[in-house]
Amino acid sequence: MNRTIRHMLPVTTPCAAGAAASSTTMAAALFGALLMAGSAMAQNPAPTLGERQEARVDQRQERQEGRIEQGVASGELTRREQARLNQQQNRVGRLENRVEADGQVTRKEAYRVEKAQDRSSRRIAHAKNDRQDRPARPAAQ
Repeated sequence: MNRTIRHMLPVTTPCAAGAAASSTTMAAALFGALLMAGSAMAQNPAPTLGERQEARVDQRQERQEGRIEQGVASGELTRREQARLNQQQNRVGRLENRVEADGQVTRKEAYRVEKAQDRSSRRIAHAKNDRQDRPARPAAQ
């Protein structure tokens, strides 16, 4: 038999009950299973690039705010440094809100937010390690 004709003929395979099932029936069952899996995935779509970017920016903001709080608790940051760093974090948050306002974040906008966060992170690190410590409170008697 010619090779091209053989591929066009229905192929039969034995089932568990011993009956034969055609390849078209198997293909229909496979198609149905794929269709059901596709509809399940459509209900829980993967996050878009913008959603992943937004989550990453939010998590980074939280980590940086935690670093500031930790610096205050350990005495590494003075009140003035804390106020300045919090003000900068607020600026980055406002920039993020402006970028997300139209519902679409471009690469250029994402780059600007990332650079602002980089700048803020460097300033936090510098302020925590500049050897200016908050004076210890005198012990209460």
